[in-house]
Order: sequence, then structure tokens, then C-alpha cells
Amino acid sequence: MAKCYEQYPLWIVFLSNLVSIAIYAIGGYILYQLGLIWLAIYLVYIVLLEVRLMKKSCTNCYYYGKLCAFGKGKLCAILFRKGSAKTFAQDKITWKDILPDFLVSIIPLLIGLALLIFNFNFLILSSIILLILLTSVGNGFVRGSLACKYCKQRELGCSAEKLFKK
Repeated sequence: MAKCYEQYPLWIVFLSNLVSIAIYAIGGYILYQLGLIWLAIYLVYIVLLEVRLMKKSCTNCYYYGKLCAFGKGKLCAILFRKGSAKTFAQDKITWKDILPDFLVSIIPLLIGLALLIFNFNFLILSSIILLILLTSVGNGFVRGSLACKYCKQRELGCSAEKLFKK
């Protein structure tokens, strides 16, 4: 069993956020092809998802006020009141609960494929390939090798881990 971090190293926080920001930027670029309003809607959607995550999960996490793998524990402590660690461990997460998070990649992917069908473009194709790689391999590496592997909350109880371990 790997040791748990009390505070994650900055390089992990940086790399974890770099993958997320790259996914958001590529998705944003693809949606921008439809117009500025679609980009704005996409960015608002991302902000709402991040706020929802911090308010619902991060407030109850062991890393509230600390440097978690994504840096949200510190940010959450600035924005929201601390919740209960027991709540975090007892919450049940289903695939339906995390579908909105998957839509951050799925929607740009589907729109990108439609754009390719109607007007093939190598930049859109490259963006789609990079989006798929970052969403699957990139996120898999961050969560499997950097974040969850050293997470104290995982040891205390994590419904996301239970969902993905099924």
C-alpha cells in the first residue's frame, strides 16, 4: 500500500490541473467552431460542475483546507464551509451522478465528429484525438498513478473508488 499524502506535492497538483485544463480548452476550441455563444455555454457548464463538485464533495473531504491532488481542498475552504468527513464516506455515487462530468468530453467529441462529417479539418481531427487521449489515458494516469493512489480520503472511504472498482 502506497503512503498517503497529507498535502500533495505541487507538481502533482500542477499536472492534474494541466490535464483538466487541456481537456476544457480542447472542448472549448471544438465548441467555438459553432460560435462564441456555444463556447460561453460550455465554459459556464464547466464552472457549474466545478462548483457543484466542491460544494457537494470537497466540503466533506479529508483534504478540505489542504492541498489535494487537484488543489480544490484549499480553494473549497475559501469558498464554502466545512462539511462532514462521514458524509463523504457514506455518499453513494452512481454512473448517473457522474454523467455530467463525462459530458465535458462527450459533447465536444460528438460535435467534433459532426464537424468532421460536414467539413473535414485536420485541426478538428487532431483535437478530437487529443481529447480522447487526455480523457482516457491522461485522466487514467492522473487518477490511477498520482491522485487516488496516495489519497487519505480513499482509505477513509470514497464512493467514487467503490463505483470504479466494481
